[in-house]
Amino acid sequence: MTIVVGLEPLTREQLVAVARRFEGLSLSAEVLERLTRQREAIDALVAGGEPIYGLSTGFGSLATTSISPERRRDLQRSLIRSHAAGVGPEVETEVVRAMMVSRLTNLCSGVSGVRPATAQAYAAMINAQITPIVHEFGSLGCSGDLAPLAHVALALMGEGDVRDAGGARRRALDALRDAGLAPVELAEKEGLALINGTDGMLGTLILALEDALSLLQQMDLAASLSIQALRGTDRVFLEEIHQLRPHPGQLVSARNLAMLLADSPIVSSHSEDLSQVQDAYSLRCAPQVHGAARDTLSHASRVADIELWASIDNPSVLSDGTLESNGNFHGAPVGYVLDFLAIALADVASMCERRTDRLLDVNRSYGLPPFLAEDAGVDSGLMIAQYAQAGLVAEMKRLASPASVDSIPSSGMQEDHVSMGWHAARKLRTSLEAFRDVLAIELVASARALAIRAPLVGSPVTAAVADRVNALTGGPGHDRWLSPEIAAVSDLVASGELLDLASRYVTLH
Repeated sequence: MTIVVGLEPLTREQLVAVARRFEGLSLSAEVLERLTRQREAIDALVAGGEPIYGLSTGFGSLATTSISPERRRDLQRSLIRSHAAGVGPEVETEVVRAMMVSRLTNLCSGVSGVRPATAQAYAAMINAQITPIVHEFGSLGCSGDLAPLAHVALALMGEGDVRDAGGARRRALDALRDAGLAPVELAEKEGLALINGTDGMLGTLILALEDALSLLQQMDLAASLSIQALRGTDRVFLEEIHQLRPHPGQLVSARNLAMLLADSPIVSSHSEDLSQVQDAYSLRCAPQVHGAARDTLSHASRVADIELWASIDNPSVLSDGTLESNGNFHGAPVGYVLDFLAIALADVASMCERRTDRLLDVNRSYGLPPFLAEDAGVDSGLMIAQYAQAGLVAEMKRLASPASVDSIPSSGMQEDHVSMGWHAARKLRTSLEAFRDVLAIELVASARALAIRAPLVGSPVTAAVADRVNALTGGPGHDRWLSPEIAAVSDLVASGELLDLASRYVTLH
């Protein structure tokens, strides 16, 4: 399937399809016509001889340095070479591809002034699955994700290193030629246009939004297993209760939990038992906390959509053909929500860990064996799995410290306030990986606990989920090597299989 970049912006779903599933891209005739008109405006400005930032001047604090006409294409090439200064670990392929798709949409949006052939060459590199090597450090999230995008532009020029379609690391020029592509000689303004945007942090955010929604849905699923295993009540999830405080995310989570607990023999078995007057907060307040995270995700999604639909470049070609400097490249809007998501995820992960700890504590689990061990004392059960989960939550709390409150001035104090949005994006990605493992450990514990409650069983949907998890881990039994079991359930969470299984019974939102 080929996705057409037209006058309407791409959707988040389309960007993810290209970044993760290697869908192809093509540029519409209307976009190519628009790029031709833009380039005519740039060519007129080049011929006019006035000093214009990005065309006939240096960059950043060198903006007052005039560049002679015969050196202006050298200026663009030098810009890319000097800015491709990233250091540290290699960034993941899907993140680099997401960044490239975002930048391509900006090149086509109407303000960059690149030649149609340059935009087509950029799309061709994406379609050939040539992924430039991008490094962890080099962007301050202002003036664009400069170093990450410069490494991509360097590959477009036939320089630097890339991963080819098979994943091998190669010189960019060789990979381009083997794919039937020619390196691009950048014209005036094009080097700046290729690196001046929030595309690295935005691409990471869009990928994170897809991952986070899946994990938040599975968090409701894990909670429903724990609630039953801990003899919790479903009455606290009544629609009428949550309409009293109708935050959208809270309503969704409460409905999910009510559906997941419907027709549960375990819940029915103790519905008349008054020994548990109220469930603990980690059970009773799940919709409020899970829901607040969902609302944070919704806010971040709105910001991502605006950013994806935006036209970000500096200077920008305006409708009258003039070129105007601006600050639209500043990453604050994206950096804030990246940090906000990391905060929300750390908090809900903490609630997951509290449910797990309760499942393992003989004094609070209402009849479950200590640590869910087969022979407590000889066996330690899931004791250290909870240690690992607590360690993950502690790391997520550290990652929740916002990057966007920091700013280190750069470029001779010309760029004296930066967003650190790229750093916010990188730590959110790490936080999501940790959260997946936190959920996996709760699922391992709650599924084992439900099996121990036999002959009582959970609701039809949660019984099916618990059976799938226990089939993968072995369920209750004597102590065995736990790491592979946790890793297998983490992979199960990442695959979305549990959501597919749940969808046979209920429709989660």
